[in-house]
Amino acid sequence: MTWPTPRAGLVIRYSYLWRREAEAGRDEGVKDRPCAIVVAVKTEAGETIVYALPITHTPPRAVDDALELPKATKDRLGLDSDRSWIMITEANIFAWPGPDLRFIQGGGPESIAYGMLPPKLIALVRERFVKLLQARRAGLVQRTD
Repeated sequence: MTWPTPRAGLVIRYSYLWRREAEAGRDEGVKDRPCAIVVAVKTEAGETIVYALPITHTPPRAVDDALELPKATKDRLGLDSDRSWIMITEANIFAWPGPDLRFIQGGGPESIAYGMLPPKLIALVRERFVKLLQARRAGLVQRTD
């Protein structure tokens, strides 16, 4: 049993820390949730740094703040049938594998992965997230030192 390879499009089970929670002084996420890896980069030191975007049932305040997950994708990943959105206004950054990855009950490291997003969807998510970062409209929460 080994950790899955982190790469853009992989949906993981993770204890996401919202930016508002971090700003309020919290250092742990309140709830485990699916998150989409939007970027995974290897440093010169050989460490893999991951940017994870939260997936939520809460509709975005503005249509440009998120992308809705298609029902067929949710079904394939084994997620519930309620509408869900990938929020692109913030991300958690952590060194892989981080302490906030969550196993499915009774599972090992491989159980943190739900599966992959379709290539066209993750490309659109990444494009829109990067644009928001460049416009300083997206925030980053550093999870590991």
